[in-house]
Amino acid sequence: MLRTREQVRVLGPGDRDAFIALAEQDPVVNVFADYRARLTNLDERWLGGQVWGRFEGDRLVAGCHLGANLVPVQCTRDDVGAFADVALRRRNTVGTIVGPAAVVAALWEQIEPRWATPREIRPDQPHLEMGRVPTIAADPGVRVTTPQDLDRLYPACVAMYTEEVGVSPENDAGGGDLYRARIQQLIGRGWSMASFDDQGVVFKAEIACVTPYAAQVQGVWVRPDRRGEGLSTSGMAAVVSHVVSSGVAPVVSLYVNEWNTAARAAYARVGFEQTATFATLMF
Repeated sequence: MLRTREQVRVLGPGDRDAFIALAEQDPVVNVFADYRARLTNLDERWLGGQVWGRFEGDRLVAGCHLGANLVPVQCTRDDVGAFADVALRRRNTVGTIVGPAAVVAALWEQIEPRWATPREIRPDQPHLEMGRVPTIAADPGVRVTTPQDLDRLYPACVAMYTEEVGVSPENDAGGGDLYRARIQQLIGRGWSMASFDDQGVVFKAEIACVTPYAAQVQGVWVRPDRRGEGLSTSGMAAVVSHVVSSGVAPVVSLYVNEWNTAARAAYARVGFEQTATFATLMF
């Protein structure tokens, strides 16, 4: 039950600055929501969903991004009850619930009886950050990709997604076209990096979102026949060096599955440190 003078409502363009200020209370952890607010101005036409806020008086104290991704923003375990009903109303649009592990667990406890069964639950994902140029050698072959790389890059992106998520992005009607357009968009923004040999992509990674505070990396992948050569370490060193040195963002962040010991070891060698723990539910 909401306390006196509390309000929960959809946020719009007039709330943009207040929502960004909320996200900036933990700007690296909240990089996705911060980026979406800056990109869309909290206009539902561009969000493809809604952002909700909980207010105490006139002060925004917690938020929730509800689109393809449900992402709590600066929520405590007590805050999630304010968003449970609106989350349930939009459950058919949500593909993943992701955020700080304790908050995701508290929200899921409230909505689970009326939600679909998750295809997979990843309850313990270390959230890693790094805010300096790595001291280890970067792979000189890793570079920002160009539109001419798309035909070689796209199959590697499909392979990575399928391996990571468990289903191909091409499975749904129109999925291949939409996913290809997403890769083209990342290339166009200069957010795709890769190295190549005669057989195609060797290493790749993408920047998923950027704010003045951080860039979040996703889609890190090494071709199976080249694994075990340390390419993820030198490749990520190249990505971090590019992001930090070129001024894309001062901090690089990502989150990784707890069981992926090889990736975690590679990120540690680059210089990443754990700052939080995330959880993801996939539907």
